[in-house]
Amino acid sequence: MYDPGQLRTFLAVAQTLSFTQAARRLGLRQSTVSQHVRRLEDATGRPLFTRDTHSVELTEDGEAMLGFARSILAAHDRAAAFFGGTRLRGRLRFGASEDFVLTRLPEILESFRHDHPEIDLELTVELSGILHERLAAGLLDLVLAKRRPGDTHGRLVWQSTLAWIGAPHLRLDPDRPVPLIAFPPPALTRARALEVLEAHGRPWRVACTSGSLSGLIAAARAGLGVMAHTRGLIPPGLVPLRAKHLPELGAVDFVLLHADREHGAPATGGARPGREATRAAADALAAAILAGGDRLHRRADA
Repeated sequence: MYDPGQLRTFLAVAQTLSFTQAARRLGLRQSTVSQHVRRLEDATGRPLFTRDTHSVELTEDGEAMLGFARSILAAHDRAAAFFGGTRLRGRLRFGASEDFVLTRLPEILESFRHDHPEIDLELTVELSGILHERLAAGLLDLVLAKRRPGDTHGRLVWQSTLAWIGAPHLRLDPDRPVPLIAFPPPALTRARALEVLEAHGRPWRVACTSGSLSGLIAAARAGLGVMAHTRGLIPPGLVPLRAKHLPELGAVDFVLLHADREHGAPATGGARPGREATRAAADALAAAILAGGDRLHRRADA
């Protein structure tokens, strides 16, 4: 039998590929995280990670354990809810970044609705910057979005890097302004792209602006320009560009943010009936997303 606590720790390490980040997410010491992983590896009799001082990677057996761990924890949580005699109810306003439109987030939400049919889930898909604003204004209860550079709020779900992407046939002239394909403000990827280009003295022009990811993808596939995008979520038909005159964009964090915890007040700014029910529902959905976090950087057609 595999210990649920060790499985949760395994998932956190597998999703962040960092013992340090997993410890922060779980509120544990790094030595405890290492101990959990070591005991799980002892229980399986197989190494689940290869690790050195610079990197952590899943082994083939570790990849296999991902599916088993999710299934075991899901069954464990359903049994706990059933025998605990508690059924979650209420309204939950959940916001997700546009980045996850093409991933397997819908599968996670479908499973959540199946397990908690009495929760009225309202989904908002928007730019990360707008989701942050709506959360602060009390219009959302839980948000899955990019974290602003330098920000420490939220529970880390996944860390990746940003890349310049475009059509495979695209060729950029280093002597002309970079043609940008971007979301409108306050998109965080747009802000990062402009910041690094200006910091490196690289001229730019806006070739396409769209509030929808599908619009940006169409423009990029047509060869209108380049877009800054999460490396682990590159849409089909587009590729990373390796032009020397394009500066590095750096890392990006995807985090979960709770209205009450991040802003220290109820979501509507005052006492709201059902607030405890909403908080419990938000906690349950957050747990489901954290358990399935590795699926958030896999396309739905993968």
